[in-house]
Amino acid sequence: MAMRRAAVLLALAALAAAPGRGWAHAFPDHSEPRVGHTLDAPPPAVRIWFDGALEPVFSQIRVEDSAQRRVDKGDARVSPADPMLLEVSLPALAPGRYTVIWSVVARDGHRTEGRFPFRIK
Repeated sequence: MAMRRAAVLLALAALAAAPGRGWAHAFPDHSEPRVGHTLDAPPPAVRIWFDGALEPVFSQIRVEDSAQRRVDKGDARVSPADPMLLEVSLPALAPGRYTVIWSVVARDGHRTEGRFPFRIK
């Protein structure tokens, strides 16, 4: 029992001393359109910039109307030119309330998700 306890303590000490990977999640930095913003004209796309690089395969974004119908063009992607930018194209949207729903995985493997509204006059 004493040897097992010593082995566990040694393993814990080794883990604590080892250089660790960052445990940061990717959080939104800013977006176009801005969160809760009212627009005079429909935007051509929704773009969200994050504070860290994203895993493209596991990162998603969609836009829904007030009836929870998907209205984006279905081309969601992490920008090849900027690994911190998640974007999706939009058709010409009618006036009304819309919700952006996103889910991303940071390069460290941690998932964050959220949603925000915007409105078109």
